[in-house]
Amino acid sequence: MKKLSLALAIAAAFTATAFAKEVTVSGEGKCLKCALKKSDKCQNVVEVKKGDKTVLYTLTGDVSQKFHGELCQKTKTVEVTGEVSEKDGQKSIAVAKISYKKKFSGSPSDSKRPFHALWNGLLHLWVR
Repeated sequence: MKKLSLALAIAAAFTATAFAKEVTVSGEGKCLKCALKKSDKCQNVVEVKKGDKTVLYTLTGDVSQKFHGELCQKTKTVEVTGEVSEKDGQKSIAVAKISYKKKFSGSPSDSKRPFHALWNGLLHLWVR
């Protein structure tokens, strides 16, 4: 009976990790201590806006710790990929990847026609 219980416990552990879902979220990366003043020690967090609500995810793991110098004392738009968990109402992400969220710097018409800006620039040089 003990062997069966042990086998079921091991199977349950593997099943839970096999179905853990990796997600990617984008939002404002900040330091919980320096930017939000909600902790006694530095901790990376990302604030994700979903409609009218803002969800705060605590970022954990080595990848997050190595990236902390980029977020401490500064707020940056980041994209975080990892496994989400929740404990006592606080959501956290075990970070697998974190990077700056790239912002499109052109006009809205340029996003629909990627060569439009290039063409206008070349045309402007030719007309001179």
